[in-house]
Amino acid sequence: MRKFIGLISSVTAASVCSVALLAVSVAGAASDDQALLDKAKALFKPLPDSAALENTALTPERVALGKALFYETRVSNDGRQGCVSCHSPSYHGGDSLPLSMGINGKVLPRNAPTVFNTALLVAQHYGGNRASVEEQAVKALTSPVAYGNATYEQAENKLALLGYKPWFEKAYPDMDKPLSAENWGKAIGAFERTLLTPAPFDRYLKGDTQALSAQAKQGLKTFMDTGCAGCHNGVTVGGQSFQKFGITQDYWLVTGSTEKEAFKGYDKGRYQDTKNEADAFMFKVPQLRNVAMTPPYFHDGSAATLPQAVRIMGQLQLGKQLTDTQVSDIVSFLESLTGQVPADFAKAPALPVASH
Repeated sequence: MRKFIGLISSVTAASVCSVALLAVSVAGAASDDQALLDKAKALFKPLPDSAALENTALTPERVALGKALFYETRVSNDGRQGCVSCHSPSYHGGDSLPLSMGINGKVLPRNAPTVFNTALLVAQHYGGNRASVEEQAVKALTSPVAYGNATYEQAENKLALLGYKPWFEKAYPDMDKPLSAENWGKAIGAFERTLLTPAPFDRYLKGDTQALSAQAKQGLKTFMDTGCAGCHNGVTVGGQSFQKFGITQDYWLVTGSTEKEAFKGYDKGRYQDTKNEADAFMFKVPQLRNVAMTPPYFHDGSAATLPQAVRIMGQLQLGKQLTDTQVSDIVSFLESLTGQVPADFAKAPALPVASH
């Protein structure tokens, strides 16, 4: 009997010890989780509400007009090109092409990034030559590869013939000339400022440590520890600064080319606009929200897959050869930045009927 009681006591003591060890392990994991979250919150921010966006009046009338104009192709010279041509709901606000197509089948010089969350970036285009989504929309009207209009007046006349005058009057009731290129830009900008895509990472930043998988958390840690977050930070996980593409090594060396001369006349980033050698190969750091859904990658669409892009960035920007495990973990984290396509964006609007 004493042996039996002793055995029971031993088992009970072992169980208590196991429970205690488990409690210590859980407490340790929770502490690690909190430390990782605290570090992440110092580098990243959750997406704001669209209502909190500055420098715009997001009235329902302006947003509705902006959506119609975003989908409108008849203002372009070939009648087929519109914002939606390069920023489709089918491809998470991008177009899946290495280099996008403009009017009359012209190949655009760079890859089209997603339009989602783009109003929050420091500037528009890879070279940052457009200060805002409004300016980008206005200047696209007379771009020879985008809409191809000779003048803003030509675009405005097309809009009038297409039946948009009442729409502009409703959206801008207190203006002497509601239908204008300027208001075209403001309306499209108002619509684009609503295209925010909250993701699991936002829930995580707000305190839900279970919003990310264990691998995604490890990927987040690796992303921060290896230096990726030095450029890819803030509310859009990038898009807030400019950086040289190829800090530790020339980009052409990892493209398969054996001679630098093969890149004579190659895209030199901001230099294309400023002609300042200090801007050579300086590009706006891309935002990484929805990056898992928007291949191919880089300004020239030269990286076909996300793991490939992660490896190249580690090599060119950080001087590091990332392991397969590190790449897989970082990709898992980047997948947590994928948000839902905004429901209103995915539904094409009814456009006005042109007068004859």
